[in-house]
Amino acid sequence: MDLTYTPAQQAFRAEVRGWLEAHVPARPLEHFDASREGFEAHRLWERTLKTGDWGMVTWPKEYGGRGLDLIQWLIFEEEYARAGAPGRVGQNGIFLLGPTLIEFGTEEQKARFLPPMASGEEIWAQAWSEPQAGSDLAGVRSTAVPDGGDYVLSGHKIWSSRAVFADWAFGLFRTPGSERHKGLSLIFFPLDAPGVTVNAIRKINGHVGFAEIFLEEVRVPAFNRLGEEGQGWQICMATAGFERGLMLRSPARYQVAAAALAKLWRDRKDNADRALEAEVVRAFMNAEAYALSIYRTASALIAGARIGPEASTNKIFWSELDIHLHRTALAILGPEAELLTAPGAHDWIDDYIFALGGPIYAGSNEIQRNIIAERMLGLPR
Repeated sequence: MDLTYTPAQQAFRAEVRGWLEAHVPARPLEHFDASREGFEAHRLWERTLKTGDWGMVTWPKEYGGRGLDLIQWLIFEEEYARAGAPGRVGQNGIFLLGPTLIEFGTEEQKARFLPPMASGEEIWAQAWSEPQAGSDLAGVRSTAVPDGGDYVLSGHKIWSSRAVFADWAFGLFRTPGSERHKGLSLIFFPLDAPGVTVNAIRKINGHVGFAEIFLEEVRVPAFNRLGEEGQGWQICMATAGFERGLMLRSPARYQVAAAALAKLWRDRKDNADRALEAEVVRAFMNAEAYALSIYRTASALIAGARIGPEASTNKIFWSELDIHLHRTALAILGPEAELLTAPGAHDWIDDYIFALGGPIYAGSNEIQRNIIAERMLGLPR
């Protein structure tokens, strides 16, 4: 892996930086999970990104992208994070479903779903988990019954991110009578379809980032099935690979946070435990190590490799890095960390609360360690 940027890559970085400096809102937007207004403000930002074809730079141009490679995407992500640009309200679509759709979808499906996904016209929710099927995704019980040229969907989904305000969801459904990994299909459904009920789940910070979804004989065309009937497990594992190993958590997120942690230490070290300096250094080194690992993954994918079970190692690393980094910040702040009026305290404690979910979502870290043991190390079950 060559760690130097080419002149073309450096020029691309300058282009991204210039565009973001000219377009990033001067004031932070209200969080997209806080209210409908915040959600729609972020949708408008996605449309602004589309004016420069920045919605998802790796996608083919005909689907709203720029046809760039993963190294350029990482450069874009670095500049995006450093510019303090708004969070990506469409992340379930552009980072998870979109790459999966490009790999498994028909040309007609790509033409229908990818352009409005890239522009923010349609925002997607992920509808996989169920009350009895979280990290054990093969335990889903929601059904898809074939009926002519349609499917009739029934069941109960929970912890569906963005579902409160989103337009569409991609869910995992079972052919009646099938068990575990067999008979599963990935099917899209509009969240305003007859028979769909969405109930918000309010988080500890008051935001409605999750929802439970009830489906009562929801009819959708077979066109909305991604891949072949019964291929859902294979497709979802590809999506999980994008989620755990590359797209969902780009390194820039942690590099920017580590730099902020270093500044917090410099500003407050005179009143903090000096032993915390080693934790600051550790967090900074971990963020850089994760970045190098992802650059290696991106280089391998460009060369034709595929994401495999090693994605689980990335998922464990970034989720535990996130908690350690923010826990260190709270230790530096001391008792002030719990006072939301303390200068600089609110962002750290809010992000720490969010980080605590990292070892759970995208497949719990316990499950990831099982995958590493069995599929990478060849250990017995």
